[in-house]
Amino acid sequence: MEGVDKEKVQRIVYEMSKGSQYFKNEERKEAFFREKIENMRARCAKLKPADLAHYQTVADKIILELEATRDLSRIWVHVDMDAFYAAVETLSDPSLKGKPMAVGGMSMISTANYEARRFGVRAAMPGFIARKLCPELIFVPTDFKKYTYYSDLTRKVFEKYDPNFVAASLDEAYLDVTEVCKERGTTGEEIARELRAGVHDETGGLTCSAGVAPNRLLAKVCSDINKPNGQFILPNDRMAVMTFISSLPVRKIGGIGKVTEHILRDALGISTCEEILQKSSYICALFSHSSADFFLSVGLAIGGTDTPQVRSRRSISNERTFSATGDEAFLFCKLADIAEMLSTDLQKEGLRGRTLTLKLKTASFEVRTRAVTSQKNICSTEDIMKHASKLLKAELPVSLRLIGLRLSHFDEEKVGAPSDPTQKTLTDYMLSGDALRKNMGDQSSLDLDSTDHCMMHGEETYLSKDGHQTSSCDYRDPLDENHLSNLDDSKSTSGNFEEKEEIYESTSNANAEKMNANDSQNEDNVQDVVPPLLGPGYSFPAQFEGSSLDRVSSVTKTLGYVASSSVSQKEFLLWVNDYKCSICGIEMPPSFVEERQEHFDFHLAEKLQKEESGTDFKTCVLKKRNVPKDHIASQRKHKKQKPSPKEGKHIPIDVFFVKSNQNF
Repeated sequence: MEGVDKEKVQRIVYEMSKGSQYFKNEERKEAFFREKIENMRARCAKLKPADLAHYQTVADKIILELEATRDLSRIWVHVDMDAFYAAVETLSDPSLKGKPMAVGGMSMISTANYEARRFGVRAAMPGFIARKLCPELIFVPTDFKKYTYYSDLTRKVFEKYDPNFVAASLDEAYLDVTEVCKERGTTGEEIARELRAGVHDETGGLTCSAGVAPNRLLAKVCSDINKPNGQFILPNDRMAVMTFISSLPVRKIGGIGKVTEHILRDALGISTCEEILQKSSYICALFSHSSADFFLSVGLAIGGTDTPQVRSRRSISNERTFSATGDEAFLFCKLADIAEMLSTDLQKEGLRGRTLTLKLKTASFEVRTRAVTSQKNICSTEDIMKHASKLLKAELPVSLRLIGLRLSHFDEEKVGAPSDPTQKTLTDYMLSGDALRKNMGDQSSLDLDSTDHCMMHGEETYLSKDGHQTSSCDYRDPLDENHLSNLDDSKSTSGNFEEKEEIYESTSNANAEKMNANDSQNEDNVQDVVPPLLGPGYSFPAQFEGSSLDRVSSVTKTLGYVASSSVSQKEFLLWVNDYKCSICGIEMPPSFVEERQEHFDFHLAEKLQKEESGTDFKTCVLKKRNVPKDHIASQRKHKKQKPSPKEGKHIPIDVFFVKSNQNF
């Protein structure tokens, strides 16, 4: 896009979007970024010379440790297809060659060819703005089946040079060609040229650009230098590497986006990678350990050199953007298309899952996620659509511009991880608890005819007075900092599910997407059914959906607990400086999402047992029940005969279920 009149483009974008929901959302995010930058400036001003000297010592130590890990023995190639979607469409329709063209529609475009980019048209730009910049612009609808087909052709070429290549997306990949160069007695430059020619021949005319460097971080930067249809070689020499990185703008580095670029530039005056090392003391003083390590490794041009280990997939998702609409027929039609695509991907991978998450982006750019967990594993379009349609129906009427579906909680046997035969299910625990209770002589029973809740053999449902199964879902406006509970938009979903389901939901904050040092991320708020034994008003954070949230939610529902309010996760588990656990002191960076989830589960389980052993169950808020007086007396008499567990000891979970059921 060199030579583009950027001021003209920015002026047109501003005029065309001013007053729109997108513009308002961008203003909210911009206000949050400015506040974050001002806070960081204030923290910089408070740093005394002694503080900076201390942090400089810390930075020097980290730099020495990072320098010791530098590896110049590998040859990495990053291959990036040139305007991939647009090039595929041009290959299919040669009449588009030489004309400004974009893949997408008036609401949003996925990519644009190089003729259109000269007018300032780019990916992720609304189509109506792109048409204003380039009146002759031709729109072509997306065809992901076609793009996947050509992507598979390119990967056949990649496998010839590195069977373990890392596919970053449909149109880019990382290849370690060290061994190929040794076997053939050639250089990375020759391999890159040969590989690019192979891609062109295999696909029938598609071109790609390549970057050759000692590590993946540098290879990605190099592949962008001589685009399109070019390559750039960075020698495996420390002096050459440091010279190359010294004047490189920080935005060129993968993982540093627009937000992080503004923070580094406006708060610390850092624009190039070399300036990161010059102000390393401020980096260590203002960022978490993991973020500081990342920034300093960028300043040293040190990146990954080992082939990343293949990890089993934890989820598969599909989403599509379209013009904002409230047409229910269109929304359900789009949902069916996405469900079919998701099912195809699942069957291709041989996976089945239990937790289905629906992602919605409203016309005002508010992002919502709704999820349902089924007891059986699903992968078919019919099963996915059955659950997804219920989640979507609960949100109507609503005007949407994006719908997405994600399936997780995969069947472990399908992905090759053997299940533990000694691991009991929740139902097994409940049944064993029933048997243990009978052996202990407890013959009491509740009058189910006068209650709103029933439980049979570990399976449970919530019944309303008219006999229909319901699940109450309470959510709040993410822009309301007080999180008022009496919102007008609270909703409920109902239906007759064939199997047990736990329904929970979250609403992301459309006001300001909380950013970490690497880039912007949405931060969800959630309010769910929680047990009083976790403490009054406790709630689960949205990022833990699909893990112990399912298990704990199922346990608390089975025991009949109902919560009346919620507070934030930080009141239970606070990450000091966004990386250090306030409970046990362990350090865990924000990017370790799964590890943080497991760590939260561990402390939650501890809290569950501690609270249970000392909680007065009489204070729990339960639904009204009619229990015979002789039954209550029998329970009290039976409780007095039971020896209480020793203080500070955890009771077995089997006994926990028995004791809990007896109290209710």
